[in-house]
Amino acid sequence: MTRVLLGLGSNLGDREGHLRRAVEALPGVVAVSDVYDTDPVGGPEQGRFLNVVVALDVPVVDTDPEPGDHTPQDLLAVCRRLEQDARRVRDERWGPRTLDVDVLWIDGIEVDEPDLQVPHPRMFERRFVLAPLSELAPDLLPDGWEDRAVGEVDRLGPLPS
Repeated sequence: MTRVLLGLGSNLGDREGHLRRAVEALPGVVAVSDVYDTDPVGGPEQGRFLNVVVALDVPVVDTDPEPGDHTPQDLLAVCRRLEQDARRVRDERWGPRTLDVDVLWIDGIEVDEPDLQVPHPRMFERRFVLAPLSELAPDLLPDGWEDRAVGEVDRLGPLPS
C-alpha cells in the first residue's frame, strides 16, 4: 500500500457538500484534515475556498500495474471524475470552481507529464495546501514553510458528516 495525498478545494455552490461527497467517494481514505477557509491564490477575483487534504492508502505503481493496482494516471482519472460529478466547469484557469481535486504526493513516485506532476509543483508555496497537509504529513513540510507560504487560511474544524 502507498500513501497518497490529495488536495480538495471548493468555492462555488455547496462548498462543504462538494468536499464531503468527494471524500466519501474516494478509495482507501485513512485520514482527512480539518477544513480550512482560504484565500484564492492566483486567477481572477473570486470567493474564498474551503480546502482539505485527504490521505489515502492504496496500491500504487508507476509501471506494470497488476489487477487492483492504481497508476498515477488512474488517480488523476479519479480526481477528474469527482470534479465532473460536482459539475465543475473549466472555463478559466484558476477560476472559481465547485470542486478541485489535485494529486499532491505519492510516496516513492515522481511523475512529470503534461497533465500530471507529482509532487504537485506548487504545493510547497501555498498555505491552503500546507496548513491542512501539516496535520496529515508533517514529515513532508519544509522548514520555515509558515514564513514562505502564500495566502491566508482560517482553520474551521472537521468536515461534517
